[in-house]
Amino acid sequence: MQESPYLEGNGFLAEKLQRLPFLGSISENYIRDILRVSKIRKFDEGEVITEEKSYDSWVYILFSGAVSIEKNGRQIAIFNEIGSTFGELAAIDGKARSASVHAIGPTVCLAIDASFMNETAEPIEQALFVSVLYKLFAEVIAQHLRSANDELVKLRSELEVLKREKGLS
Repeated sequence: MQESPYLEGNGFLAEKLQRLPFLGSISENYIRDILRVSKIRKFDEGEVITEEKSYDSWVYILFSGAVSIEKNGRQIAIFNEIGSTFGELAAIDGKARSASVHAIGPTVCLAIDASFMNETAEPIEQALFVSVLYKLFAEVIAQHLRSANDELVKLRSELEVLKREKGLS
């Protein structure tokens, strides 16, 4: 992995980030705050971005490339759209990573260090900023849950067809 320093003072990135679905709904000031606690990370083919059952507080936004999401060694999803976001669950609940994420080819991500949410700063500003981030994380989780529900319904339908074909239903 190659990693930039924290991006504080790189305001030129704020406008570009506002074009991403994940960050498009928040003000440039909050995006600058996000940049203050973010780094650019570059990964090579097959490189581990996050490891299942490990602990960290990084949330990732895909800038380029693609990632494979794996649970118990089995691929459960591929994210290849710019702006795809992963890692928000561990940042919210502080529990171990629920899945591993590997780079598929050269991959570049914005890595947001969510551990700052526990820092003390101007209390009102910190509370507003954290609430904005939690809203963004909730939107990502809702999108992932909708996709998982769609997949579950599809798989249950396929299972019912297979059961009928085998005379098991």
